[in-house]
Amino acid sequence: MKVLLLEDEKSIRDFVRINLKREGYTVVEAASGEEALQIAESQTDIEIAILDVMLPGIDGFEVCGRLRKKYPRLGIIMLTAKSQELDKVMGLEFGADDYVGKPFSPAELLARIKALHRRLAPVTIIAEHRNEIDISPFTLLLDERKLIRGDQEIVLTPKEFSIIKLLAENANKAISRDEILTAVWGQFFVGDLKIVDVNIRRIRQKIEQDPAHPAFLETVWGYGYLWRKETHDERN
Repeated sequence: MKVLLLEDEKSIRDFVRINLKREGYTVVEAASGEEALQIAESQTDIEIAILDVMLPGIDGFEVCGRLRKKYPRLGIIMLTAKSQELDKVMGLEFGADDYVGKPFSPAELLARIKALHRRLAPVTIIAEHRNEIDISPFTLLLDERKLIRGDQEIVLTPKEFSIIKLLAENANKAISRDEILTAVWGQFFVGDLKIVDVNIRRIRQKIEQDPAHPAFLETVWGYGYLWRKETHDERN
């Protein structure tokens, strides 16, 4: 697996690179946001990007947003200051999949990368009739990890796809934020439940005609979310 590492401090960059290479990863390094974007443009086989937030010139948030827009299936992990809660929330808003607070241990970063890589891996189909889920007017293609409406693909990040898959498999059943967090981010995820709400908000922007009054992805107040599988054509 090839990893893009964006960090302007050489000592941190060297530290991360050494530990990733020990695990067998190929690492391409960038010291600025501009350089990272150029690398991503020229090396299209990058699977995960690790982006520092505080950078000279283009900051990590902008790099994240540009990469997410152009490469929707790229896994993105932000490096944030542990004391800066706003950094974590903003990173998620810009399209990051996960974050690691500085200072961090190599074991924590590697665990985050491995967990994200597993979620990026293609879904193994058990039987032919299980390769898609009908949540009309959408179709969830499990083997291709795509959400389709009519003949149009709605481009999702890995986390967004996993959330919709979980809710679609339990249509008309309320799923708690804790359940979503465990199923999508893993039981060892240490972070704020807001990460679920941020991703739900992004999904609604992509699938709902009026995100403020969702017809499909409903909020169950004080609990979690529910995919409403009914006669949506009457409401659209």
